[in-house]
Amino acid sequence: MNIKSHKFVRLGLSYLIIGIMFLIILYPVAWIIGSSFNPGQSLSGSSIIPKNASLMHYQHLFNLEETYYLKWYQNSLIVSCLTMIFTVISVSLIAYAFSRYRFFGRKYGLMTFLILQMIPNFAALIAIYVLAFRFQLLDTLSGLILIYIGGQIPLNTWLMKGYLDTIPRELDESAKIDGAGHFRIFFQIVMPLAKPILAVVALFSFIAPFADFIIASILLRSEEKYTLPVGLFNLIDDQFGAEFTTFAAGSVLIAIPIAILFLFFQKYFVSGLTAGGTKG
Repeated sequence: MNIKSHKFVRLGLSYLIIGIMFLIILYPVAWIIGSSFNPGQSLSGSSIIPKNASLMHYQHLFNLEETYYLKWYQNSLIVSCLTMIFTVISVSLIAYAFSRYRFFGRKYGLMTFLILQMIPNFAALIAIYVLAFRFQLLDTLSGLILIYIGGQIPLNTWLMKGYLDTIPRELDESAKIDGAGHFRIFFQIVMPLAKPILAVVALFSFIAPFADFIIASILLRSEEKYTLPVGLFNLIDDQFGAEFTTFAAGSVLIAIPIAILFLFFQKYFVSGLTAGGTKG
């Protein structure tokens, strides 16, 4: 087999594997979208391409007299947006301190963050519930936001610190010679150069609370306070009135803000993930 034939076979196998993976990913998505247009509430008679496509499930979701869907959507956007904003601010300051300064406890602080990110959220559910109960944060969006922000800090701090370590310290020193203070260096020099990792942290800290079910289901009690995952779960949890196709319609709409945010940050995303791994 000559070199050209060998390259052609490798290229063909690569495209074949990519095609198979694409179908594996696309198939469940196509089913959800197709089910959302199928009439009725059962998935047994649903198909990817519905014969009698209908928008009745979407109309049902947007009917304020029948569901709290728009309220759940609003709650999820509020929680995710505020979590994203405060996570980016807090993680930027913490990562900058760990990257640029040497202080007592720095090594142990980083090790603590490393250990914390290995512990899944559901392992600390009892502690989270007790804390929320004692501080009267049960059934409040503010309590949910605070817990999400705290949970986002360890992993994102490591990601951002790794990226900030790649920014030359000579820039800081030159700015100090010109009379710049710590905050001016942080806001005017380091942060503009850290846009890729800021985009990654923003995207991760938006998606996690927007898609979380476990913590939200533990803390939230009132139906009007539900976020989207908890509210949609109730549609299929009813033993006698499970609305599976309505759930599918609601799930399709969940992807819209995530897709918009991803497209907005796309040009920064790859470089933000890869650059932080070049220096530890």
